[in-house]
Amino acid sequence: MSNVDKRNRLDEEPFTYKISKNLTVFISYRGKEIKSVKGKEADKLIGRLQQAETAKDLQLVLAKATGHFKHGNEKTGK
Repeated sequence: MSNVDKRNRLDEEPFTYKISKNLTVFISYRGKEIKSVKGKEADKLIGRLQQAETAKDLQLVLAKATGHFKHGNEKTGK
C-alpha cells in the first residue's frame, strides 16, 4: 500500500461518506460533496467500505470511487 499514497495525502482523511436510506452513497472531499453513487455501483462500494480494515484503506476505497477528480493543476480563486 505504501506505493499507492506516496505523498501520504490519505493520512489526513480528506474523504467522508454518507449512505442514504435508499442506499445512495454521497462522497465528500474536505466537506464538499463531489460524487454520489447509486444502484449496483453503490452496492459494490458499500461492500468495499465494509471490508476496509483501517482508516487508510477506507480512504483509498473512497479515493478510487471518486476517480481522477483532482490532479493538482486546478486553478485557485484569487
